[in-house]
Amino acid sequence: MPTDQYYPRFIRPRLLEALQDTPVVLIHGPRQCGKTTLARQLGDQAGYTYVSFDDDVQKAAAQADPVGFITGLPEKVILDEVQRVPELFTSIKAEIDKDRSPGRFILTGSANVLMLPKLADSLAGRMEILRLYPLAQAELAGTDPGFLDHLFNNDFKRRKSERLGRELAERVARGGYPVALSRASAKRRAAWYRHYIETLIVKDARDYGHIRSLEALPRLMQLASSQSARLINVANLASPFELSRPTIKEYMTLLDSLFLLDTIPAWHINRLKRLVKSPKLHVGDTGIACALLGIDAAALWNDRSFMGQLLETFVYQELRKMASWLDDPIRFSHFRNKDGVEVDLVLESGRKITGIEIKASATVTDADFKGLRKLKEAIGKQFVAGIVLYDGDTVLGFGSELHAVPLTSLWD
Repeated sequence: MPTDQYYPRFIRPRLLEALQDTPVVLIHGPRQCGKTTLARQLGDQAGYTYVSFDDDVQKAAAQADPVGFITGLPEKVILDEVQRVPELFTSIKAEIDKDRSPGRFILTGSANVLMLPKLADSLAGRMEILRLYPLAQAELAGTDPGFLDHLFNNDFKRRKSERLGRELAERVARGGYPVALSRASAKRRAAWYRHYIETLIVKDARDYGHIRSLEALPRLMQLASSQSARLINVANLASPFELSRPTIKEYMTLLDSLFLLDTIPAWHINRLKRLVKSPKLHVGDTGIACALLGIDAAALWNDRSFMGQLLETFVYQELRKMASWLDDPIRFSHFRNKDGVEVDLVLESGRKITGIEIKASATVTDADFKGLRKLKEAIGKQFVAGIVLYDGDTVLGFGSELHAVPLTSLWD
């Protein structure tokens, strides 16, 4: 399978648009997700000079004289892995204030500057931030089916598609990192993912956090992978380590800032008193999770409970990728009450609210809509659609605004 340079990145139109009216555009996301490839593809076409701060000489020069480094740059420049030289942000701000021409700087970063307020605030009003994820299934297929538009318009027409069966487990286990996908076998992909976590995560942790136990981070990622799509329980995550709960929370925040873990809040409304308010944990990529846990596609398929767990994370990440291609923000949460009635994902766009339940099986029953009906009742008129994504072959109606929808609709 070819590397990411052969795949369309559907965030590209948003990037081009931002460069037309914004002096600084930052593309951030996990290491090796394709940021540099995307930036250089555009930069080569538009005459940008490329500078990487993974080059220790460039990094040292920028740290020694941030003002001189920035003023000495060409008119249009790509600064790759800019979070490694936080001293530059003030100098970039000063340079932009002298000349606010659009598209002057393309920055890439493998740490979330939004979690570093001083850096983000220094370029407020001067910088647009775009999130790049590992490859989506739609990007691998080369077609954007507009799934989120259909969801928020409750526009799911009856149509036939193919069941995935074991292929679904294979997609989950493969993940979306371009370099891993370029490897010829599942064994070699898993080796790449393990190396990625064991080396890059430790390297970046040295730059961004005061971490006393670097060796704990890969183990914590492995444990978090086993807890993906579950409510966060810091006590469970801390128990294998000789570290305090506050320290584990600090490490989890670091992994979040490196785009390796996500947390989504619980959906709530003031007039409902019996809602669970704990956030839910999702690993950033299911390929990483499977590699760290030593699970291949066959083992995942045979473990139906864990298959359901990782499939929820897989779908969540696919939807997050799709949302990044859109202009209007989409908020993600989960719904659960104290009776255990739940909805895997709640998506909000403006005043429209939708719910998604995720199943690995090929059949759907009315009971699968219990949580969606409870959510619909709580929301009222703002509820526009509730769907159960399943490994079936057709769209089926289960009442007003409620549908069973094949998982392949996410990319087919």
